[in-house]
Amino acid sequence: MRIIKKLAFTSVLATTALVVAACGSSGTATTTSPSVSSTGGSTGASTAAALPQTSATSFKRDFSSMADLKPLAAKGTGKIQVILPDTVTSARYTEFDAPYLEKAFAAAGLPSDQFSVQNAQGSDATQLTDAQSAISAGAKVLVVDPLDSGVGAKIESYAKEHGAQVVDYDRLTLGGQRAYYVSFDNVNVGKLIGNGLVSCATAWGVTKPNVIVMTGDPTDNNATLFAKGYNSVLNPLFSSGGWTKVAEPAGTWDPPTAVTEFTQAFTAHSNTNAVLVPNDENAAPIITYLKNHNTKPKTFPVTGQDATLVGLQNILSGYQCGTAYKPIYLEAQAAAALAIYLRAGVTPPAGLVNGTTQDTKSNVTVPSVLLTPEWVTTQNMNSTVIADQFVTASQLCTSSFTAACTTAGITP
Repeated sequence: MRIIKKLAFTSVLATTALVVAACGSSGTATTTSPSVSSTGGSTGASTAAALPQTSATSFKRDFSSMADLKPLAAKGTGKIQVILPDTVTSARYTEFDAPYLEKAFAAAGLPSDQFSVQNAQGSDATQLTDAQSAISAGAKVLVVDPLDSGVGAKIESYAKEHGAQVVDYDRLTLGGQRAYYVSFDNVNVGKLIGNGLVSCATAWGVTKPNVIVMTGDPTDNNATLFAKGYNSVLNPLFSSGGWTKVAEPAGTWDPPTAVTEFTQAFTAHSNTNAVLVPNDENAAPIITYLKNHNTKPKTFPVTGQDATLVGLQNILSGYQCGTAYKPIYLEAQAAAALAIYLRAGVTPPAGLVNGTTQDTKSNVTVPSVLLTPEWVTTQNMNSTVIADQFVTASQLCTSSFTAACTTAGITP
């Protein structure tokens, strides 16, 4: 998925016309990850030697590679505004995205008065107003994780009318007009979750899985992509008759709603012995419900995503199979890099824009940075989330999890 390809400046100039045509709008998306030649933005009057050749694989845990973008940060004008969606669907936005984005911009040498990170607190109206206010205050580039495609499209239309460019962050705006999209390969995220459930069912001795398949919010394009991934794994098993899908609730990213959906399905199908859940936050109250109904560890497979503290502890305790981990420090640096290239009027190199995402609502292909997720279990928890300091060993290995941490090779 990640292809490093050095792009000569002459090639950048030659492909500028194609770039302009490629930077249209976006919809229900499928993703591909072959390298693309050049996308978005307009080239400045720089020499080839002055153009940083940042790639999707160049970002480091310590953010040191962002320093390569200092010439572009000095060259560009206008502000960069990041608008994150909420603080409910995942703790990641306040715990990781916001500080990582700020760290990435600072490491690239962007002055603190030239960038800002806000959170819409779950309000479409707030997210739109934040975007409009930012543009009025001089923002030339917006990095937006839209609450939904409706507000995302409004933001992108307004930005285009006022001469600002938009990078879709983590979620694609369906029917939007962004320049780029940066995220993880979300179909692959879904495949990791599906395969994780299959492996877990085998390891835990669930020979005839009767599965409730939970989904994310149907208005979120990421939920669509996750489902495409895990359904590609599970549907053949359901079709063969070895596995049974007993229910598939409507879908949500709200944990209280998720546990209500689950309990209704579980009550209606008492033979249920596994559940696919597309994120840790929704899985947590479901696991609490199962514990309260005397479900024993390693008997009822439950999946997750985001490598949250509660998710990792549920894995350690034998109630969750694993979690799809997306190293957010990579995503934040990629988004910051794209924004800095756009602010400087320079086309990002093909090594950075390493894939495409299809927006089927607008029927356009969106140039994308697609990063690689990982499936985390007790076997690799220490070498992934702990090594990345996504969660510290001291946070994870509290008294009730000390023995499980020791077994997993994690030392506080």
